[in-house]
Amino acid sequence: MLEYRAEGLCRNANHLTEEELARCRQSAEVLQATALAFDTSRRLRFTLCGHRAYMEFEDCVDHAPGETVKDIAVLTRVGRPTCFVIVGTEREEGGETVYRLSRAEAQRRCRTEYLDALEFGSVIPCTVTHIESFGAFCDVGCGISALLPIDCLSVSRIASPADRVQVGQQLLCAVKSRDAQDRIVLTLRELLGTWSENAACFAAGETVVGIVRSVEEYGVFIEIAPNLAGLAEPDRQLRPGQAVSVYIKSILPDKMKIKLVVVNRNLNQPLRFEPHYFVTRGRIRRWTYSTPQSRKQIETVFG
Repeated sequence: MLEYRAEGLCRNANHLTEEELARCRQSAEVLQATALAFDTSRRLRFTLCGHRAYMEFEDCVDHAPGETVKDIAVLTRVGRPTCFVIVGTEREEGGETVYRLSRAEAQRRCRTEYLDALEFGSVIPCTVTHIESFGAFCDVGCGISALLPIDCLSVSRIASPADRVQVGQQLLCAVKSRDAQDRIVLTLRELLGTWSENAACFAAGETVVGIVRSVEEYGVFIEIAPNLAGLAEPDRQLRPGQAVSVYIKSILPDKMKIKLVVVNRNLNQPLRFEPHYFVTRGRIRRWTYSTPQSRKQIETVFG
């Protein structure tokens, strides 16, 4: 199966010769270049190999029949890497070659040859494009967007997707489902390991860094890995998002608990754990986070 890359990761057309561009046109290879302007004719303008190139408005975004594309969705491409296929060339007066480009055609090919063939649980690369309170939007190929909901970012509770990811970050995610408009919904947490896999990376008696995730009357939940948190004694001086160092007092697989003791609450530096993937390719069919002995079962079954 072909894999289409996110915008910003496609082959750069500005590094190609005219002969190479001609071959890319024949093969319909997806390229990218920086959009230089959105002109008064409502076209995106580029330069390829010293020649002018244009993308007509209707070629800027693939959209459903009857759907209206607003100018803002196109003019915001200016100054940014934009993917396309070369759909034709023209000769202007004086014999200059002008390239005709289509991002919409690249997106249609990405859907039919790649995204539509994905099964639930398939592991795919993506790039975070923007963050909202309810989740992160990711480019899954040629500028096509998919939602990564906040509750799918990790088992550990987080206040904002920005606690876990940032714009421009490249991720691996699994296809969780499709929404009513047939858009892909992503999940990350199943790739970040089970409780046992994460706990095996630590040992009682170690002191490690952690991030406060929740302050409760009965204790403080502190994350020590994206999919693993432990509980420390109540401490009202701590606040969610605060970086601390903690001593691992005990690890209890049967109860799926880790007991922590806060050693230093004044690290005075921001901390965000990078994803540690336990699955990097293929397809996940069933994922069980919980230990066999635990009464609480956290599981995902991909349809």
